[in-house]
Amino acid sequence: MVLTGIHADGSQKLMAGERRRMGETAKMTGERNEYDYIVVGAGSAGCVLAYRLSAERDVSVLVLEAGGPDTDPLIHIPLGLGRMHDKRAHDWGLDTEPEAHIDNRVVEAMRGKVLGGSSSINVMAYVRGHRGDYDRWAQKGAIGWSYVDVLPYFRRMESWEEGADRWRGGDGPLHTTRARSTDPLWDAWIEAGEATGIGFTHDYNGEKQEGLGRSQSTIHQGKRNSAARAFLRPAMKRPNVTVLTNAHATRVVMDGRRATGVEFVRGNETRTAHAAREVILSGGVFNSPQLLMLSGIGPADHLSEIGIDTVIDSPYVGKNLQDHLAVMPMATRPVPGPFRGVMRFDRMAVSMVRAHLFGTGPATVLPGGLHGFVKTRPELAVTDIQFLFRGAPPHAHLWFPGIRPPYEDGFGLRPVLLHPESRGEVLLRSANPMDRVRIIQNFLAAPEDLVTLRNGVRIARELLHQPALDSFRGTETTPGADVKTDGEIDAWIRRTVVTAHHPSCTTPMGTGERAVLDPECRVRGAENLRVVDASSMPDLVSGNINAAVLLIAEKVSDHILGATPLSPDVDA
Repeated sequence: MVLTGIHADGSQKLMAGERRRMGETAKMTGERNEYDYIVVGAGSAGCVLAYRLSAERDVSVLVLEAGGPDTDPLIHIPLGLGRMHDKRAHDWGLDTEPEAHIDNRVVEAMRGKVLGGSSSINVMAYVRGHRGDYDRWAQKGAIGWSYVDVLPYFRRMESWEEGADRWRGGDGPLHTTRARSTDPLWDAWIEAGEATGIGFTHDYNGEKQEGLGRSQSTIHQGKRNSAARAFLRPAMKRPNVTVLTNAHATRVVMDGRRATGVEFVRGNETRTAHAAREVILSGGVFNSPQLLMLSGIGPADHLSEIGIDTVIDSPYVGKNLQDHLAVMPMATRPVPGPFRGVMRFDRMAVSMVRAHLFGTGPATVLPGGLHGFVKTRPELAVTDIQFLFRGAPPHAHLWFPGIRPPYEDGFGLRPVLLHPESRGEVLLRSANPMDRVRIIQNFLAAPEDLVTLRNGVRIARELLHQPALDSFRGTETTPGADVKTDGEIDAWIRRTVVTAHHPSCTTPMGTGERAVLDPECRVRGAENLRVVDASSMPDLVSGNINAAVLLIAEKVSDHILGATPLSPDVDA
């Protein structure tokens, strides 16, 4: 058996022949298929790792992705995300168990299953978080991850459309841009923020996060700049990279405590690829702990219950699950905004074609133009509520005169709980690697979380009812004028709260007993095995997590290669 992989031109090439012609150190002989590095998962982190590791020409890299190629046009057209989310396309199809503290509701837990992972299906928000997040990581044991340590890596990976400065990068693979929406609503929101004392920030990824600021996105030339487009496509042009799609990893092959390869299923065949140097799990917050446990690395009592022999008793694998929660205060918009005109069927059809062929037109612009970051208490070290602003109602749909009437327009903002005290866990459902994991988020289990989110709702409603918005605002639809007391707001939160899709921290790095990984993301107790993805985070950052996940892979790639770390920016 010989493994084949897809390359940038979409063709299938026989890697064994290529490797022999190049005289590479890695080899394939008979049933043995050996690479220097095996990366499990072509999500955000896996794409960065493939790009950085394969820059060393004398090494070989195999990337295994359970999903398919990112050929769906909806992935690349920014407005295509709504249709993808409705269909749960390119998604693992995961949901939580019934959540006891939010009326026993089951909450969808969407994660990307495609080249690019969640960066191919997310809302493309580029948010680094608060500088204090990384200082907190370092203080909690993630040595080398303070803000001054990570800032050079943020700059290295980024091409900010306004050019490099002390905080931003200008020539990295990942292109970031400001929101292109021209809706006058955004200026009114900023005026409302000034009136309430929240204020304005020119660049929430720069010197100051707090305040309201124009959104920043991973969009380039009118197309989604996913991790696959920014990092993996360039890597796939190199002859020392093999990418296998529809390859579902089932276990890490262990020789004692040493990782030697990965077993995976592709089609109807179970295969094994061997790693001469390292196996790196980048399957994400749910799949990486699952794969560790399937391989005998995890809580011994849980593995015994499932019927898996324990190789390394690591009690906190799958624990420490954290996620951002959000609700949505909304109001009607009696005078419809510009986005409703865009949603007329014939106009949208033309817009989608323009976006697909040329990267231009309304389908390249998202109906959101602002992010906001606030502290609900002045003594806090970092922001604890994020506001995600919407210029359209959740029920926005295509319409056409005489066939389907337009929707009632609306707008609102979503307060997001940034630093929950509640902790969940990921558990195996069985020893069958094709069975989905059990996800217990324990949303709002800690009473403080409900108090903080309630405070966020109150600030959101104060903003929503500022005079600056009088000419835009009709009737408050959610939570509604009759919802006033703490108890009424709390009940509404429990009925309607949803994930902001930022699950993290199930194999955290650090130095304490609860750390599954060391500060270089090596699995404690194992050899030649790392986890590099959202699960590696010690705790949540103050905002969307994709930028932080890319950062982790950027920085850890230097550790893997033994490169000298970028010098800390002590003046930032």
